[in-house]
Amino acid sequence: MKAVVLISGGIDSPVAAYLMAKAGAEIILLHMDNRPYADDTGLAKVQDIRDQLELVTGRRIPLYVAPHGRNQALTAEKCRAGFQCVICKRTMLRVARQVAMRLGAEAIITGESLGQVASQTLQNLKAESHGLDFPVLRPLIGLDKLEIESIAKVAGTLGISISSPSACLIVPRRPVTMARLDKLLEEQAKLDLEEMVIFSADHIAEITARHRARS
Repeated sequence: MKAVVLISGGIDSPVAAYLMAKAGAEIILLHMDNRPYADDTGLAKVQDIRDQLELVTGRRIPLYVAPHGRNQALTAEKCRAGFQCVICKRTMLRVARQVAMRLGAEAIITGESLGQVASQTLQNLKAESHGLDFPVLRPLIGLDKLEIESIAKVAGTLGISISSPSACLIVPRRPVTMARLDKLLEEQAKLDLEEMVIFSADHIAEITARHRARS
């Protein structure tokens, strides 16, 4: 099975990638570049994480980066602030689906663990995936933070993930945690979501592994 992993510089998604690679999946990493709503450390951390995953799994793991700051800006401009995170995740899933289809992948992998952040309540997860019509695998869904950190230590990604922590600068003060689908779709209708998705997918760039470049 080939799958696209939505990868960030945090703790969870590298662990999801590690577990699925160890289970035999052929993984492709996709990082949604949140700048200017994040600093430059996020991209550098993702490259370090990819290099570490290659070392620990013994496999070549492609890494692609797609622009996401434009999507965030459009959402903030046109939609109610509380829906920023849920629409952000809906957008990312749809970009990942588009990239997966172009690269011949069969599924999306995420690092979501139930209830850890606002976008990961059961109701929000359901709303974010509504209408996607593409498999989303969540290998961490029932794990708590301590269990995830323990696996991150084994994978060698924990130290990278916790170095130079950076936060998303566009997260609203009161994000919706129990998104009603009808209200979410009302907000999404204010956007040309398909155009946003195609723009991001059309502007992906592959990032070469630095340890391979040095060899």
